[in-house]
Amino acid sequence: MSLLNSPRRDSLVQWLLAGVREERDIAQIFMQLCTRLVDCGVELSRASLHIRVYHPQWLGTRIIWARGQSKPDVQIVGYEVEATATFLQSPYRVVLSTGSEIRQKLQIHGPHAFPLYEELRQEGHSEYTGWPIDRTQGKRHLITFSTDRPNGFDDSDIIFLREILPVFSLVSEIRVKNQLARTLLETYVGPHASEQILDGATTRGSGVSINAAIMICDLRGFTKLSDRRPRDEVISILNQYFDAVAGPVDRHGGEILKFIGDGLLAIFPLEQPRACENLLQAVYYAQEAIAMAQRTGLADELLYGTGVHVGEVMYGNIGSQKRLDFTVIGPAVNLASRLENLTKELQRPVLISSEFVKLANCSERTERMGLHNLRGFEEPVEVHALRLPAHTLPDF
Repeated sequence: MSLLNSPRRDSLVQWLLAGVREERDIAQIFMQLCTRLVDCGVELSRASLHIRVYHPQWLGTRIIWARGQSKPDVQIVGYEVEATATFLQSPYRVVLSTGSEIRQKLQIHGPHAFPLYEELRQEGHSEYTGWPIDRTQGKRHLITFSTDRPNGFDDSDIIFLREILPVFSLVSEIRVKNQLARTLLETYVGPHASEQILDGATTRGSGVSINAAIMICDLRGFTKLSDRRPRDEVISILNQYFDAVAGPVDRHGGEILKFIGDGLLAIFPLEQPRACENLLQAVYYAQEAIAMAQRTGLADELLYGTGVHVGEVMYGNIGSQKRLDFTVIGPAVNLASRLENLTKELQRPVLISSEFVKLANCSERTERMGLHNLRGFEEPVEVHALRLPAHTLPDF
């Protein structure tokens, strides 16, 4: 018998359509869905939701609900999972590859088709069912339900679940796409800029003036290295270098605005406590990480330079009518770039402006390198070199 007009279905659909408008977290919605299904008389004992989010570091997330559980169990799933025996010998693969519903009574003796069925049987579950959640653009996710009711699900339960899932699919797709948009923006423009864009800062020329500590890093001799090494090896070396530099910047509160070929631009807004000190700590840890990578396989002939300055910058959207870049511009950025370029001439890996040294009160950690004429600046600039541990210094 169809439950299209049943009160329990109507109340659940109404909740999905109107009751979750303010809830952004799909895990919380899934938890509430399972609880409400139980309240409707479906004797769920376990459920799981498998979502592909295409994060740079992982394929997706697995959300597990169990009866009596107070909060969702959210697990990260790596890209390598689909090559594992656990996945290949699972009902997940069948549902995702065929797009078909799957249903299995578990309290039977003898070998099961999949190891997961035996695991669930031993946990006391009596039936397992799974459905694909098909979305736009050919994206497919997965939802599963289990019960420990002695005879498994009633056929009316299966009909009820089957009729509810299309509505849940629409609700979850909105959240997943919002999360995907947020993930992509954080990946390509950074967490702070992504928040600005999601809040509506998408007009060309829109932005604010902020005071920030600025660091610009660049590799030396990368063109020659690219000519001598295979492409995949060059990419690996470049990724190791950026891991060494970007990781400390992220951990110390900096914002990486862009990778420019083999260079990097990052800022530490001065509104943050200890912004200048955080930048220096990021530089120290980056130097240590690069030195370690070179000792363990990174191309030891790579040289690198970092320019550090502090000042006011324009932070916002710049570009053409159809292609924008969320970045910082201004004389302070130009000066940091000139200092980075000067590292080649002075053969010091990190050069810092006197303005930064004064603000950070770090003169005891630097060596004064005198006044230098920098392209684009009328007055000579006083330059300092950051003192670094000897074992982290490149061989200029």
